[in-house]
Amino acid sequence: MDDGIKLDIRKLNQDEIRAIITSMGEPAFRSKQIYEWLWKKSAHSFEDMTNLSKNMRQLLAEKYEIRPITKDKVQKSNDGTIKTRFTLHDGHKIESVLIPVPDDSRFTVCVSTQVGCSLTCKFCATGQMKRVRNLDAGEIYDQYVLVNKQCMETYGQPLTNVVYMGMGEPLLAYNSTMESVALLTEPYGLDISPKRITVSTAGIAKMIKKLADENVKFNLALSLHAADDVKRNEIMPINEQNNLEVLMESLSYFYNKTGNKISYEYIAFQNFNDSIDDAKNLVKLCKQFPVKVNIIEYNPIDGSEYVKADEVKIDNFARHLRLNDIMVTIRRSRGKDIDAACGQLANKE
Repeated sequence: MDDGIKLDIRKLNQDEIRAIITSMGEPAFRSKQIYEWLWKKSAHSFEDMTNLSKNMRQLLAEKYEIRPITKDKVQKSNDGTIKTRFTLHDGHKIESVLIPVPDDSRFTVCVSTQVGCSLTCKFCATGQMKRVRNLDAGEIYDQYVLVNKQCMETYGQPLTNVVYMGMGEPLLAYNSTMESVALLTEPYGLDISPKRITVSTAGIAKMIKKLADENVKFNLALSLHAADDVKRNEIMPINEQNNLEVLMESLSYFYNKTGNKISYEYIAFQNFNDSIDDAKNLVKLCKQFPVKVNIIEYNPIDGSEYVKADEVKIDNFARHLRLNDIMVTIRRSRGKDIDAACGQLANKE
């Protein structure tokens, strides 16, 4: 019985589209054309599919629809960072961030995977929101496509990197995350090198092992932020079920299976995790397999008791790591003035 509700054609795989096309009496190769329009050419309308007959486009439009995300609000930081809020087909909103580093010819998009987040990390604005739902793969893919267009228009350059570090926990939106990576990297999609993609997790050990078993090609980042369980439990409740011993075992498994790069994201909080003793604990974690550490300035959010560490302490912390032959980058925050920096995404008006 036809209830008048159209199906989102982007939720169908190529075999399912082929079955629809052949049932319409059309040759099977048309399904490949449609799939390429959806994922290689990023079509948002059947009318765009100009190598299909007008009749076929009309038949598709009668039963199916494409539900792209749409631009809602754009803010540009003094440092060139651009935050875009997008509206989803059901009215929910998410944010993506374009982070330009022209001196290094790097243009990175930070994409979201969930509406809100369920992890309640104490220092993160998104963590103060409830998780409403996971994004689907097309909604993650669209963030890349639209921000890439924005990057071309603003900087005359395409995106060079993708980080899954926006709103939500990618490994709790596992299927959508993996499907979107495929759409970005596979030849039928945008054919981006997976080495340009980093998926960040707060630490879901069993899902990290699942990534390893699927032999993923992208890089992995752990939002670490504390190198002992007592402190990590305090700021990241997820650590109570995924403590550091369990996490290190899963990351070691991931590295041995894939050989892919692993990095630790470490936000430095004043008088909490910024001492030399903290650095010594971090060194121990870094000696188990090759890892790079990104030390990040804390970006204040409403209602948080934490403040960013003193720059001298951050420099001393980083120096201790380097003396122990650990690769370290200090990331000065970008986009703070528009709440676009790490941990600040919260759909503010």
